[in-house]
Amino acid sequence: MIAALEVYLAQLVWPDFRHYPDVDTAYSFIAGRAGGRALFHLVNGMLLVATIGSGIASQMGVARLLFGMGRDSALPKRIFAHVSARTRVPNYNVLFSGAVALIGALLVSYQLGAELLNFGAFLAFTAVNAAAFLHYFVRGRNRQWTYAVLPLLGCAVCLYIWSSLRWQAKAAGCVWLAVGALGALFRKQAMNSSS
Repeated sequence: MIAALEVYLAQLVWPDFRHYPDVDTAYSFIAGRAGGRALFHLVNGMLLVATIGSGIASQMGVARLLFGMGRDSALPKRIFAHVSARTRVPNYNVLFSGAVALIGALLVSYQLGAELLNFGAFLAFTAVNAAAFLHYFVRGRNRQWTYAVLPLLGCAVCLYIWSSLRWQAKAAGCVWLAVGALGALFRKQAMNSSS
């Protein structure tokens, strides 16, 4: 409700939505038109602080996820399961995730980065809906229409949105997916040969 009100008020301030200086930062320009340069800079400052906080939380979350995967031997244990004795933080993972984020920020456009995120998210949502269909309707033998229609509808909507991504995002996402699949395959073969 609040988001709808914000969009409505923004439309009142800047009715011609086709001519923002930059569509990705339209919010800041609308604030500048509504409250002058002071509000423009205040909004940009708040967005910067929020982005830094979100980035730090995301980086630490990734570091903990990599640590868990290293601890469980899904990734090389020596590097990814390491925890600093002094800070009790998986510092190698923090540095690794920071390096990946920096390289991505320097090499990938904002649009492609957002589309890569959507590539993975909508494939994952499709898989979750397919798993719900298989678990409840096929294997669970629960024949209520909701257990068939809703997950399949979710799959269709997610695949439709996924299909609307630009070809560059699909190509980059498929490459990233293939790298992950090959890594998992090699890891599984290495674990099978060692046991």
